[in-house]
Amino acid sequence: MTETRRVDFWQDPDAPKATSRKASASVFVQDEGGRILLLQRTDNDLWTIPTGGVKKDETVAEAGVRECREETGLDVEVVGLVGVFSTPDHLIAYVKGDKIKEVRQPINLCFRAQVVGGELAPDPQEAQVVAWVDPVELDTYSIHPAIRLRIDRALAGGPPFLG
Repeated sequence: MTETRRVDFWQDPDAPKATSRKASASVFVQDEGGRILLLQRTDNDLWTIPTGGVKKDETVAEAGVRECREETGLDVEVVGLVGVFSTPDHLIAYVKGDKIKEVRQPINLCFRAQVVGGELAPDPQEAQVVAWVDPVELDTYSIHPAIRLRIDRALAGGPPFLG
């Protein structure tokens, strides 16, 4: 069976046109030392903060909490809003074999969250590695610009980003 892979585009005039929009949630989590919770995705090898689609019958914040638990093994609680990220500059193509199944323009709400339990344990279907990363080391990780924007806005603090 051919697996579906994910291809992210950023400010690419040659990217395929969007065929859908879907709400997603992400959580920006730091430990007591200021390190950031990151995971390396299995579908494109990029590093990201816990992120995923909102399911029926859950709030966007609940989706962020669920995604973090599924991807990292950690239980978190939402303590604030980093921002709303909905730029058409970011497109995600889901490709099976050589055929594009869907091209999504995401609408992401990124929340600030803190760990309240669980143990660091990546889900092998979601994450190759889960790690606490010092912010000064971020440039050594392969992070998509859309995710890096969320991280940078969270680190900067201030009012929620609306863009």
